[in-house]
Amino acid sequence: MSTRPLIGITARTEPGPGHLPLYGIQQTYSHAIRRAGGLPVLLPPLFASGEAAEMVGRLDGLLLSGGGDIAAEQYGGEESAALELVDRERDRSELALVDAALRSGTPLLAICRGIQVLNVALGGTLYADILSQLPGALPHRPAAGQSDEASAHRVEVFPDSRLATILGVGELTVNSFHHQAARQVGEALQVTARAPDGVIEGLEHRTHPFCVGVQWHPEYEVGNCPGMERLFEALVRAAVAVGPQQADVRG
Repeated sequence: MSTRPLIGITARTEPGPGHLPLYGIQQTYSHAIRRAGGLPVLLPPLFASGEAAEMVGRLDGLLLSGGGDIAAEQYGGEESAALELVDRERDRSELALVDAALRSGTPLLAICRGIQVLNVALGGTLYADILSQLPGALPHRPAAGQSDEASAHRVEVFPDSRLATILGVGELTVNSFHHQAARQVGEALQVTARAPDGVIEGLEHRTHPFCVGVQWHPEYEVGNCPGMERLFEALVRAAVAVGPQQADVRG
């Protein structure tokens, strides 16, 4: 009997009944991994550095999910009233998980907030708020009362990138639910996709066996768009092929 790869999915803290908070994620992430042939495991945001390495060592792949903003001090930015749902414990935990995955060569797919965490982990910076810091920027999330389609936009996927190979297209329309984005690109990362306003929509590691990030939410489109499903299938294939505990590839 074949063993399906174990894919860890980062979870967030959210309000629960009474004074008891919960750890959770949208079900779409788990469904996408399961549909792609993996076994999803939720990772609460409480791993210190050593614990993160131990956890990643037991996984075959890692998915960084979306969520709130990253604390400005993590990338040398200034505090801003535009920041939302900052969770410093989650920041520390996910940055430790990324570091462990990069060191071990564990396959990693980063989505929305996840691509921002990946960039920060490798020394990159962020736009704390795209609309106020990038003149002429498109709306990258729906305004209050608008439909989810209101912020959808085209993305150019760069040729000769892993992302282009996975998606099989050079341009596509994506959903958009964020107000932060990668600014200065982190060490060893390359840009693989941009929106028409120049906002970075894709990043990947130059030497890691599989480290891909997208700024949109492909898990929302699984079952509707074959290209989006291919991202999760590629993660699962890489998890089968590479497995945990590989050599340090960060250099």
